[in-house]
Amino acid sequence: MILVTGGSGFVGPHVVHALRAADLQVRCLVRDPARSGALERWGCEVVRGDVTDAASVRRAVEGCDTVVHLVAILAGTPEDFERVMIGGGRNVVEAARAEGVGRFVLMSALGTGEETKDLVPYYHAKWRVEQAVQESGIDHTIFRPSFIFGSDGGILPTLLRLVRWSPVTPIMGDGRQRSQPIWVEDVAAFFARSLELEEARNRTFELGGPEAVTWNQLYERIRHVLGKRRATVHLPIALMRKQAALLERLPRPPLTRDQLTMLQGPDNVCDMRPALATFELPLVGLSEQIRRAA
Repeated sequence: MILVTGGSGFVGPHVVHALRAADLQVRCLVRDPARSGALERWGCEVVRGDVTDAASVRRAVEGCDTVVHLVAILAGTPEDFERVMIGGGRNVVEAARAEGVGRFVLMSALGTGEETKDLVPYYHAKWRVEQAVQESGIDHTIFRPSFIFGSDGGILPTLLRLVRWSPVTPIMGDGRQRSQPIWVEDVAAFFARSLELEEARNRTFELGGPEAVTWNQLYERIRHVLGKRRATVHLPIALMRKQAALLERLPRPPLTRDQLTMLQGPDNVCDMRPALATFELPLVGLSEQIRRAA
């Protein structure tokens, strides 16, 4: 039995679907049963709980031999990141170790590392959970994906709406920072395949799509796929920071100052050769990703 945390989020259902397609038994820990309809239709066992509630995590892990941990938040106070990601991740790792789980697969993020762990709370939390998994003594695989594109969540639908309906395309900063978007079903395939590969044990893999593009190039690619001609305007980061400070007052802010800090950081790209050599999986190209979501 495989326990999946975060199975009702954006990436989670795709991971669960890939596991069920391989005829694997899956149990999902969910906070809101109302969001578990698809999981139940796919034949998953659904248990109610929260990673911040250690008791509910222990109950969910009982009888499982594998844990796939996907839970994360993108915005919040430092205390929120400490409670949900670090504390929640610790609860899952400790429950897995107590149950004698044999395999732990973790969703981290590209950009996480020793040099960035103190940059923003998000990277700090991802780094701390990585460390907890590596120090647990459980055989593990850690994935650090770049931007994950999909038609049903993530940032791509927002970018598509922006290009489709706005007469001008706003781009943060000079638009020269590079990213390497990967299709959500490709990410799910890596997770599912990792459970059967000895070569994936106790390793960390960075994941990205087959193309690395600047934000300027990404918007140009979206315009081309949609058949739209749009002028662009580059917004100064200082101005965006002021706007983000106001947006952070919303319950689910679309942009935060920490996210701007990450966008200003090093290019969000990686060397895919280790992952491709190990998993031998095909990748969806960027233009096809955009077409599938459009």
